[in-house]
Amino acid sequence: MLGFLCVCRLVGDDGCALSIERTREHLYSTCSSVQSESVPLLQHNGQVHRDHHRSAPMPPHTHTSNSELQHSTTSPKQRRRRSQPMHILAVRRLQEEEQQLRTSSLPAIPNPFPELSGSPVLSPGSLPPCQPSGTYIINIFSEDGMGKVVEIPADMTARDLCQLLVYKSHCVDDNSWALVEHHPLLGLERCLEDHELVVQVQASMTSEGRFLFRKNYAKYEFFRNPLNFFPEHMVAWCQETNGAIPPSQLLQNFLNSSSCPEIQAFLYVKEMGRKSWKKLYVFLRRSGLYFSTKGTSKEPRHLQLLADLEDSNVFTVTTGKKLHSAPTDYEFCIKPNKRTELKELRMLCTEDEQSRTSWMTAFRLFKYGIVLYQNYKIPQQRKTLSHFSTPVRSVSENSLVAMDFSGRIGRVIDNPLEAQSAAMEEGNAWRKRSQRMNILGSPSPLHPCLLNSVIHRTQLWFHGRITREESHRMIHQQGQVDGLFLLRDSQSNPKAFVLTLCHHQKIKHFQILPCEEDGQIFFSLDDGSTKFTDLIQLVEFYQLNRGVLPCKLKHPCTLVAL
Repeated sequence: MLGFLCVCRLVGDDGCALSIERTREHLYSTCSSVQSESVPLLQHNGQVHRDHHRSAPMPPHTHTSNSELQHSTTSPKQRRRRSQPMHILAVRRLQEEEQQLRTSSLPAIPNPFPELSGSPVLSPGSLPPCQPSGTYIINIFSEDGMGKVVEIPADMTARDLCQLLVYKSHCVDDNSWALVEHHPLLGLERCLEDHELVVQVQASMTSEGRFLFRKNYAKYEFFRNPLNFFPEHMVAWCQETNGAIPPSQLLQNFLNSSSCPEIQAFLYVKEMGRKSWKKLYVFLRRSGLYFSTKGTSKEPRHLQLLADLEDSNVFTVTTGKKLHSAPTDYEFCIKPNKRTELKELRMLCTEDEQSRTSWMTAFRLFKYGIVLYQNYKIPQQRKTLSHFSTPVRSVSENSLVAMDFSGRIGRVIDNPLEAQSAAMEEGNAWRKRSQRMNILGSPSPLHPCLLNSVIHRTQLWFHGRITREESHRMIHQQGQVDGLFLLRDSQSNPKAFVLTLCHHQKIKHFQILPCEEDGQIFFSLDDGSTKFTDLIQLVEFYQLNRGVLPCKLKHPCTLVAL
């Protein structure tokens, strides 16, 4: 369009065809310095303008317009500037419009599957874009190896998927369920953060990778007890050599992006492509993971980068000694956010479980920062799911009240002691009725002694005939927090049971022995000092009282079948 105006105005000034040809030569000579894609468009415009000028010549006697007067007063330099070719962006925009016109002029194609798209014909404008669909198929596996196929939207987070599985599996939503990324061939696993998109994580996994649905009580434990995770000798300022972070400000400094704390200690580092390990002094900062080439020196010339935080995730290694010949059992790994091979992983190893937990927790804090605290502060119970209209059924002890229905009308029991007494009386009422019916000769499906010996098998914390090693593995997988427990059959005594309890990241076992008194079987944990008619009563007692145990029973080690 600009070329057409320039030609017409030059013709009006000179009044001869020779000036038109010179203008065309000037335009072509100028366009030779521009990209080749603008040349056909200018030639096309020039041909159109030339034909238009021949078909409609300018009359010899016409009144001069204001634009022509302004054009006649302009200098030759300004006229040359007006005859410059069009801007490259404008040329591309015209080419896109021309392409759209050509596309819209194509004939409609009959749609062989109108029920799928909702349109009887496939026109060029109605063709689907080259983008993935809005829903994806995810396979979720439980601890027993059984899987479940779930269809989720692309923007579903790990927290939302856990709540969906809790609802479908009829579990109690206590905000401790987690989605675990598991790589069985590499021996790696990690707990997904609540804000992570499941579809994006699945895109970075290999074909052998899978998602596991399990409990993880230690996901936000560092917000409750930060001093248990970061000993003072491991935390220091980057700018200072001997300045330790005060315990009261430890967590705030980790969440504050402007502060510069760092984790420092000796770690075993596996050499890339080899089976040998080296003990190096390692620093974890916001910029990455470094090691010192000269002792414990922090000088920049002695530091080398081990791994980046932005494009990596930290994993727990479950088969460290067997697969990587690790010096200890407490191995973890820095894995890039892509489909990587075993030789590309950065393997690290600590001396004990507490050090490994500290390093992995610091890695998460440095990478996500305040986002983790926001995930922790989300209310424990949510009324509705973000992608589902059906509310999640959850049970809260604070929403339950004790009621007395012994009279004509029910009443709320306000006295805590009376409420506790009523609860104990209600819990033992079925035992008294069963014994009375058995004495009177009424039909009873099970003898009371037999019933007391099998009723615990319906509880989530009882896991039957599992080995000592399997109980250790389950405690490790679900967080190793204080009070995490399970009950199992004893391998040495067929009539006894074993209580497996975690305290200070150490797993201890307590044998529960049966004892007989007045013809009735009781169970005791302390050689008969405290007796219980069944294991349910024993667990309820030690959930309220520590007794001979190092801590109370708080978190049952639970397995769910999807």
